[in-house]
Amino acid sequence: MTTIRELLATASLPGESGRLDAELLLCHCLGKTRSFLYSRPEQELESTVRERFVQMLEARREGQSIAYLTGRREFWSLDLAVDEHTLIPRADTETLVAWALELPVPGNARVADWGTGSGAIALALASERPAWQILASDISAGALLTAAANARRLGLDNIGFLCASWGASQAPASLDLLVSNPPYIAADDPHLGEGDLRFEPQSALQSGVDGLDAIRRITSSAPDCLRAGGWLLCEHGHDQGQAVRELLQSAGFQSIASRRDLAGHERVSGGRVSGE
Repeated sequence: MTTIRELLATASLPGESGRLDAELLLCHCLGKTRSFLYSRPEQELESTVRERFVQMLEARREGQSIAYLTGRREFWSLDLAVDEHTLIPRADTETLVAWALELPVPGNARVADWGTGSGAIALALASERPAWQILASDISAGALLTAAANARRLGLDNIGFLCASWGASQAPASLDLLVSNPPYIAADDPHLGEGDLRFEPQSALQSGVDGLDAIRRITSSAPDCLRAGGWLLCEHGHDQGQAVRELLQSAGFQSIASRRDLAGHERVSGGRVSGE
């Protein structure tokens, strides 16, 4: 039989994270943590585990993401389930969460997350602000099932879910805060055929000729849904900050600004509607 040490020694994956990726996949096959791999390197593995591991290695070599292969991704310290219906939550989106938590909204704020996907943003906010009442919506029923399952597993009960497109069922003047990570990639962008993006739901990635169709709908619809002084925060592409700020200005928002992601790119823009 093959040991953990021997199996990992023959598991070659490309890239700087190749060894880590292999370890994560083996952990998934074993249902163990990485500390188990290091503490039990001479543990012998059953043939079913070896076969599954080899299959997952091959899928990874073909470009499948670790998140989709393991069905898990960490976001804002939360362990989230992800699948083919949802985008893979990325660290850059935590920029939006951090900004939202800084805003001067009521302690019992009513918040909406349009296009919630796996629920990453909504669940992060729900975990940090238990008194907030959060409604997470998405046009994908599959994504909503995943998001709702994440909420149940994490024990977060201050969040509800609704199948709707960009606030179609949102009551007027009902929100203190609206957040969204919508699709914002141009339909002909060559990056859609590269890396992890090849396997993610295209409807959650691309948005018209310039990538701004969804953001146009959000910025035009948001003012009617927000209470006086309410805020909208929206994630966007690294080169779309100026365009999104102009859309916010055209929609009548005030205090318009942008925040940069970990790489220093403008990643989230937002503003508030006029106060009373």
